[in-house]
Amino acid sequence: MASAVITFCCLLFLSTESYHQRPKLHPKVGDITQGLKEKSKTTGFQAQCQGICMNGSRCKQSCEKPFHGEIGFTCNNKRWQKSIETCTSLTVQTLFQETNGVSVYEPSLVGGSRFSSTMLLNPANEELIESAAQGIQKKCPDDYACIINGVKSSEPTSGNIAFVVELLKNISMQLSANVNRKKMQSFSTMANHVLDRSVISNWAFIPERSTSSVLLQSVNSFAKNLTISDDPENIADEPFLQTKAFRVSHNTQGNSFNFSMRVTDGEEDVQGVVFIPREELQKLPVPSQAISIAFSTLGEILEEAHLQNESFPRQVNGLVLSVILPEKLKQVLLTFEKINKSSNAKAQCVGWHSRNRRWVKEACETTVDVMDKATCQCNYTNFLMSFSILMSPKTLANKTLDYITCIGLSISILSLILCLIIEITVWSQVTVTEISYMRHVCIVNIATSLLIANVWFIIASFFDGMARSYNWCVAVTFFSHYFYLSLFFWMLIKALLILYGILIVFRRMMKPAMMATAFSVGYGCPLVIAAITVAVTEPRKGYVRPQACWLNWDNSKALLAFVIPALTIVVVNLTVVFVVAVNTRRPSIGSSKSQDMVTIMRISKNVAILTPLLGLTWGFGIATLIDGSSLVFHIIFALLNAFQGFFILLFGTILDQKTREALKVRMSSLKGTSRTEKNNSFLNISATIYIKPFLVTLVSRAFPLWDQLGGTVDRVLDLESGGPEFKSSL
Repeated sequence: MASAVITFCCLLFLSTESYHQRPKLHPKVGDITQGLKEKSKTTGFQAQCQGICMNGSRCKQSCEKPFHGEIGFTCNNKRWQKSIETCTSLTVQTLFQETNGVSVYEPSLVGGSRFSSTMLLNPANEELIESAAQGIQKKCPDDYACIINGVKSSEPTSGNIAFVVELLKNISMQLSANVNRKKMQSFSTMANHVLDRSVISNWAFIPERSTSSVLLQSVNSFAKNLTISDDPENIADEPFLQTKAFRVSHNTQGNSFNFSMRVTDGEEDVQGVVFIPREELQKLPVPSQAISIAFSTLGEILEEAHLQNESFPRQVNGLVLSVILPEKLKQVLLTFEKINKSSNAKAQCVGWHSRNRRWVKEACETTVDVMDKATCQCNYTNFLMSFSILMSPKTLANKTLDYITCIGLSISILSLILCLIIEITVWSQVTVTEISYMRHVCIVNIATSLLIANVWFIIASFFDGMARSYNWCVAVTFFSHYFYLSLFFWMLIKALLILYGILIVFRRMMKPAMMATAFSVGYGCPLVIAAITVAVTEPRKGYVRPQACWLNWDNSKALLAFVIPALTIVVVNLTVVFVVAVNTRRPSIGSSKSQDMVTIMRISKNVAILTPLLGLTWGFGIATLIDGSSLVFHIIFALLNAFQGFFILLFGTILDQKTREALKVRMSSLKGTSRTEKNNSFLNISATIYIKPFLVTLVSRAFPLWDQLGGTVDRVLDLESGGPEFKSSL
């Protein structure tokens, strides 16, 4: 049975005067952190830059050997103080130093190239190790123990911490199949090394602020694939990370995880309890497993993104608990013992939103809040992948976007199905000439491509892109990428078809040649782009995003394989619309205001029809590409493009006069047939006779002026004259 995972904690809300009872983790520039100096091997790092120190100025110094990387300093109050650090001694060589003899390697820095780019060559057997994951598979695939000593013996510099987190992330993505107890213990040991209380201060100097969130997601994702026996198990019992698991079924009375961990040196352990109510367990159709992970120091380094008010107290006041339960279970009860037990330490139960990197209070409700503990009732939340992700480098999570995406795609899919049904119904009546045939071929393939792409997009929303579903996520992303590209290339073909009818009016179109060209461009070009993208980026695990099944941006810029072709086609199609608008103008000599108004209305009608059919609304994706762009642009993009299927049905089919006329003729013939065959397919014929004519009649009467704006747009789209008549009518 599929499992869902979510992380909870108890936040501390204090008055301003009591807020500093517990030290803040991340120092601002100007704070002096001595974490590195506590270790003998790191005391050689330079404490300051050479030169004049002016407030706000920055400088960098290279790390001293054997470390690689650099240390960044910022001048504050006329003193150089460290702001970032990427010093690392870890490479693939050091991870496997006990199993490799002489090796040739290129140092790999976690702030520069990824560790997987480092290669080892063992002269004894000429075995090439291209990545740590590959080395693990060859040397210790059963327990991952061959890299533990390399990790634990490394100095806990900020660069090494980032390296280990990247290592754990790649293991969770590439080596998470058939996770057993030994693998989970090795994974926990490495995670515990960077969660040690003595090195927590070094997290402040890691340049990438999402590193702590990546660590949490990697641990959760790896544990999600853990397989346990029938007996309750203490999987991992590290000082700063504990993992427990047991089997659950519908007849279980109710189970709880009990954790006890020391959060602060010299103080007693802090308790945490996860309880699964019996009412929830009764929902299980088959026996399953429940897993919970407790972190004692993670709350201090788990940094939130885009806080609206950074001065507002949001400190974790207890253990951080991750819960992995079957998807059927929607509710869990948690009890947190407070670290700060002062009378003014109020509790707020929250859940961690991995996409948005924030604690969200909507996930939990605080049911008990007393001096020493807080009890929370928490729900599992599945966040739908919003439509704006298609062109946005960031995975933005927002309820408004989720609602727009869900409603828009539902309406769009139904509209596209209806559009295809109508096209099939009237096909023989509306494809008389070569040019009209090609026009409807374009509409059918645009609708088909968008329909299939939307279906794959919905499927992608149910995959997390990590762990067990990673290979499926790659497949889903490939098909989503391919069919969205097919949509754009077919819109390009339609635009070129319109341009052909306007500019080349005397030359007859050869249907076989046009069909071969259209299908080669419409489906061949997207296949080439999609195949090259996955072939180039997937070997380095840079094809999909860690948090969503869509093209990666941060690691490989694979998203450009969709954005560049799409926006290029949008620009070409926009040029075609401009040409259509220019050719729609009537001669202005002696024209009255009423004629000018008719011309404006005619141009507006052309633009309204061509905008969804040629995908011009996708141009708003440029705004979503900009880092830190407003939520408004994402909402506008989702509104215009999630409903594109509906607009294609409306402007491409229902409001097309020839299609409506052909549909009426077809319905009339079906009505006559139904009178002589009353007992054959009564329901289908009734639906065809009454529902479809009603819809067509309603739309036709709702827009009585639509067909009176002039026949230009109909001829632009049909191009049935194919000669001087069309040219003269513009």
